[in-house]
Amino acid sequence: MKEPIWKPSAERINSSNMKRFIKMVNEQFGKNFAEYEDLYNWSVENIEEFWRAIWDFSNIRYLNSFDKILTEYKMPGAEWFTNSKINFAENLLRKQNEDIAIISCRENCEPICITYSQLTTLTAKTATALKKLGVTKGDRVAGYVSNTPEAVIAMLATVSIGAIWSSCSPDFGIIGVLDRFEQIEPKVLFSSEAYSYNGRIFFNDEKINEIESKLPSLKASIRIPLNNDVNNILKQETDYEENTFNSFIKDELEKLEYEYSDFSHPIYILYSSGTTGKPKCIVHSAGGTFLQQYKELSLHTDLNESDTIFYFTTCGWMMWNWLVSSLSIGARIVLYDGNPTYPSINMLWDLIDEHEISIFGTSPKFISLCEKSAIKPSISNKLTSLKTILSTGSPLTENNFSWIYENVKEDILLSSISGGTDIISCFMLGNPMLPVYKGEIQCRGLGMKVEAFDASGMSITDEKGELVCTKPFPSMPIYFWNDEDGDKYLSAYFNHYAGVWRHGDFIEITGKGSVKVFGRSDATLNPGGVRIGTSEIYRIVEAIDEVKESLVIGVNISDDVKIVLFVVLRDEINLTDELINKIKRIIKSEATPRHVPHFIFEVKEIPHTISGKKVETTISKIFNGIEIDNLESIANPNSLNEFRILKDSLFLK
Repeated sequence: MKEPIWKPSAERINSSNMKRFIKMVNEQFGKNFAEYEDLYNWSVENIEEFWRAIWDFSNIRYLNSFDKILTEYKMPGAEWFTNSKINFAENLLRKQNEDIAIISCRENCEPICITYSQLTTLTAKTATALKKLGVTKGDRVAGYVSNTPEAVIAMLATVSIGAIWSSCSPDFGIIGVLDRFEQIEPKVLFSSEAYSYNGRIFFNDEKINEIESKLPSLKASIRIPLNNDVNNILKQETDYEENTFNSFIKDELEKLEYEYSDFSHPIYILYSSGTTGKPKCIVHSAGGTFLQQYKELSLHTDLNESDTIFYFTTCGWMMWNWLVSSLSIGARIVLYDGNPTYPSINMLWDLIDEHEISIFGTSPKFISLCEKSAIKPSISNKLTSLKTILSTGSPLTENNFSWIYENVKEDILLSSISGGTDIISCFMLGNPMLPVYKGEIQCRGLGMKVEAFDASGMSITDEKGELVCTKPFPSMPIYFWNDEDGDKYLSAYFNHYAGVWRHGDFIEITGKGSVKVFGRSDATLNPGGVRIGTSEIYRIVEAIDEVKESLVIGVNISDDVKIVLFVVLRDEINLTDELINKIKRIIKSEATPRHVPHFIFEVKEIPHTISGKKVETTISKIFNGIEIDNLESIANPNSLNEFRILKDSLFLK
C-alpha cells in the first residue's frame, strides 16, 4: 500500500478548526464523528444540516435570518437561505482593531501595512465617494488593477453599498479588457497607471485612455499612481493629483453604512478564460461566496486569526477573491505585485521569513522552477513560521511533493487544491487532519458531492472519469451576465448530464477518499480509445533534467489520436535524437507504451492563459485544423507562431 509522505501530529489534528467543527456537529446534531470520512459523508448526505452548521460556525453577520436553507435539490435552480439579508463586506470587516489586515509588497518598494481599523476607514471613504457618483445597488464597478491595497479597498467599498465588483490585472491587453468590461457596462473604473514587473516599469496611460473611450457607461475613471500609499490619506496629506485614488476619497466621511441584500445578491463578476470566444461573465453571490470560502479557509486550510496568509495571484484570477476572504477570519493577508522570481528565485521564500507567513500559496510551475534552479530554502531560509503550502492552477507532480518535503520543510502540510473560477472555490482541497500522499489531493471538500463518472454516467472509484458534482452547493454561479434565457449557463455545466454539474476535469477518486487530477477533460488524450490525462505525461517529462516545460496534445490521424509533445529545453540543450529517445524511454518505463508521444518537437515558449494555465486546446485546434476563436485570452499569443510553422512545415505533409 502507498505510504504517505507526511502525517499530521496528534497535536495538530486536535488543535485544528476541523476538529473543533466536528465537535460542534456532534453536539448540535447528536453525532459521534471522529474521522473526516464520517464528517464528509454526513455533509453530502445531509446538505441542509451541513450548510446550517457552516452558517452557525462562521458567525455570519446578518440583518434577517433565513426561512429555508434550500428551496429544492435542483441544479440549476436551487435557492439558498431564502429571505436572509446580509452584506459581504460587513462579514470581511468584522474585526475592528489595530491588528494588521494587509501587508502590501511590491518590487523595489518598502512594504505598506494597513490595520483593520484603517481598512474600515478607507473603505468607508471610498464607499461614500462612490455613492456621490450615483453608484447604487446592482451597478458594476470595474478594476483594471494591480494586486495592491487599493484593489481590496475598492472592492469592499463596492460591495458594501450593494454594487458588483469585477476586476482584471493591468497586464491584460486592451481587447482583453474590453471583451470583459464592455459586457458588464461598469459605472466606475479604477485603473493602475503603471506596474512593475521584473524590475521594469510598464505604463498604462495609453491603454487606459482607449479603454475609457470604449466604455460609454462610465461616469468616472479613477487612477491609482505607481507605488501609491493609501496611508497618506489618513495622515491628512492633501497634495494629490486630480482623479487619482487618494484625491477621490480624501475628503469623504468615515462612517461605513452597509446595504443589506438577499443571500443570493451578486457581488462579483468573474470571467471564463475566453479560449472559445468572448469570456463568459460568471456572476457570484454574497452568501454563497462567503460561506464556501469561509469553510475552505477555516476548516480545510486551518486559517486562524493569528495567521499570515499569502497567495501569489493577480486581480484577474479567482485566487485573489479567495485570498481577500481571509479577512473574514481576522488573519493578515500579504499582497504581492511583481515577478515572483525578481530579483532572485529566492524572493518569495525570503518574503515568508520577512513577514512570518504561515500559509503560503503558489503553483506547480513555481515549485518546478525552484526545483530546476536547485535551490534549497530549508538551508537558505528559516521558514519557522511556515506551516502550510497551498498549490493550484494545475496538478502537482509527485516530484513537486518530494521537492517540497526534501528541500523546504519536513513537517509541513502541502495542500494541492482544485476548483475554479466557475465556483469561486474548490471541489477538492487540503485537510489538517489527513495525511499527504504524493500526487494526490487530500480530500473532497465538505458539502461537495464530488464524483467521477465514466462514459455511461456511472459513478466510479479508483478509475479515471469526469469530475461531476451531483448535489447543489451555495457557491454555484447565480447566473451568467447577459444570458437571459440561461442557455449559456446550462450548456457550460449541465448539457452533458441532466441536473449534474460537469466541471470539465478528468479525475480519479481513490478508495481512501483522496483525488488525482489528470487535467482538463476536453484536453484528454484518447489514443486507441484509452483515456490519458495530460498531467500524466507532464509529471514524467518535466521531471527530466533537460526539460524546463512541456505541452502535449492529441492530433487526429487516420482515425486515431496521435500524441504530440512539445518541450522547452534548458539553456544550451538541443533536441537531439538521443534526447527524443530518452524522453520516450522514460515515459514508456514510468507510464505505459500508450503514453509515448508519436512526435516530439522543441519550442521556445509554451503558450499560457493570462492566469497561467497551459493553452492545450488552442494548440490542439491549430494542429487539428480548427479555427481559433479568441487570442486575447492568451498571455503570450506570439508563441503560437512557432506552433503554426511546425504544423505547416514539419507536420502532416
